[in-house]
Amino acid sequence: MLKMSRIIFHIDVNSAFLSWSAVKMIRDGMSDIRLVPSVVSGDPSDRRSIITAASMPAKKLGIKTAQPVSMALRTCPSLVIVQGDWEWYKQCSEGFIAICRSYSPVLQQFSIDECFIDMTFRCKKDEAAAVAGRLKDEIRTKLGFTVNVGIGPNKLLAKMASDFEKPDKVHTLWSGEIQEKMWPLGVRDLLWVGKKTEEKLLAYGISTIGDLAQVDVGQLSRLVGQKFARQMHDYANGLDDSEVETEVPEAKSYSAERTFPKDLSDPKDIDRAMFNVACHVAHRIRRDRFLAGTVSLFIKYKDFSVVQKQCRTAQPTDVTAVILGEARHMFAEIWDGTTPIRQVGIGVSKLTHEHFTQMSLFEDPRMEYYREWDRKYDEKRSKAEDARMLAYERKSPADK
Repeated sequence: MLKMSRIIFHIDVNSAFLSWSAVKMIRDGMSDIRLVPSVVSGDPSDRRSIITAASMPAKKLGIKTAQPVSMALRTCPSLVIVQGDWEWYKQCSEGFIAICRSYSPVLQQFSIDECFIDMTFRCKKDEAAAVAGRLKDEIRTKLGFTVNVGIGPNKLLAKMASDFEKPDKVHTLWSGEIQEKMWPLGVRDLLWVGKKTEEKLLAYGISTIGDLAQVDVGQLSRLVGQKFARQMHDYANGLDDSEVETEVPEAKSYSAERTFPKDLSDPKDIDRAMFNVACHVAHRIRRDRFLAGTVSLFIKYKDFSVVQKQCRTAQPTDVTAVILGEARHMFAEIWDGTTPIRQVGIGVSKLTHEHFTQMSLFEDPRMEYYREWDRKYDEKRSKAEDARMLAYERKSPADK
């Protein structure tokens, strides 16, 4: 039986925080900051503050998100800097999602400023661009900001299409358009390909998505690991079977613990154990693409009594340093500093697939370093897992 060809829209707000701030300022009688070099940051008075959004004119000058305000001001001394308004952003996001949901109830919110909708049974392929245009225009007219709409037969191609020319545009990326529209793009433009992976691919002579689509998967596995190689190769060829998930999967929790060969009372030894446990837990939720909203800690004493505590994180997170930091705070509150400990454990819960960490307006300047550390850790773990799987695959035939 032939599988029905899908029609998926990916709707992405153009420079969301900047646009939403501009809408509010215009409503209050101020000028449109989208037309000049401008940025949103946590604290405009603090030059160490991190940029969370930039206008198109600012981006053309080379100003990017995650840059310190001080660096942006060196590029453009007349830069307009406004402070983010989280409550207002949530209102804008809710309005945006409500309009998208009116076009299809099969909606998956990917982040605060983007979502997928499955339009397979809502319009025909030759009508899709016109319907997307109406959706785009309705958001602009009713809410005052612009979006890009990408259209494709799956979520990957729809998202890739929405990243084409901005702002306020509709783009298609059907299977027959992949070679023309997607293959000439640089490998960094492919979803989930980061800077370090790009460097490896470029060193191997793989510079475009088209190059990546045609390289041998076995060769690619030696560069990035078996699992990621297969995913990248599939994506480069436009293959993605993932569904538009209308609901977050059932609530889950992840935990890990460490039992010591002998009871510990040295804070440095205990902290080292907590670090290892936090690394393990954080790696598992990143692997499954979750963010955690709650961190819990428990310690077990030599008499097998247990003390535990949990706390909510400021934002859902998958960053090891954040999870470890919360565990350390709780440990300082529940341990008396002298009683020997037999076991320590860390858990995370209140999980979500919605990656809201990108919305933080007061992000720790070291967060980029923490995420890069996590990426390297995951890469090493992935290679170790691939090596074990390869050994198993080589061994299995002889065992039969």
